[in-house]
Amino acid sequence: MAENVMFDVRTRPSLTAAEIAALGLSLAHLGAGPQSATARRALRRLFDDMEASSDVIATTLATLTSPLDPATARRARTAAGAITARLVVRLHYADARGDVTIREVEPVTCLVHRDHWYLVAWCRLRQGVRAFRFDRLLAVEATEIPARPHRAERFLPFQPRSKPGAHAVSHR
Repeated sequence: MAENVMFDVRTRPSLTAAEIAALGLSLAHLGAGPQSATARRALRRLFDDMEASSDVIATTLATLTSPLDPATARRARTAAGAITARLVVRLHYADARGDVTIREVEPVTCLVHRDHWYLVAWCRLRQGVRAFRFDRLLAVEATEIPARPHRAERFLPFQPRSKPGAHAVSHR
């Protein structure tokens, strides 16, 4: 018989942007079942002590803790699996003008900013880091092509840069 037990935790863990993105992605594609609802409440509680002083932070948190629609969740699972396995994925992507390209990318991480989820990846077509909005991904295909290892922290926005000239992320 399961019991609800509260542990006396005196300090809240401090999470990096990469850890928050990984937790959020894991939760986003779980759907809307009871386990995912509980996990989302836990993630929100991590932010209880934060001053959500701006609309950007509040909107980002709402997006981070909301379930993805089933089609986007399937694409997110494929991207997450490729990140874990360090494999290239093939994206069918519509840019802001609606132009569709097919690109092979080396996925690095996923993140949320305001109302949108992004896949951050090294784009082999553009030879640089790009952020692809999930709602513009028409398809994400797994491949067996190995991807080079990339450190997620290097590609996340708002992170301190250890070296001058570090890669900037282009939001498309």
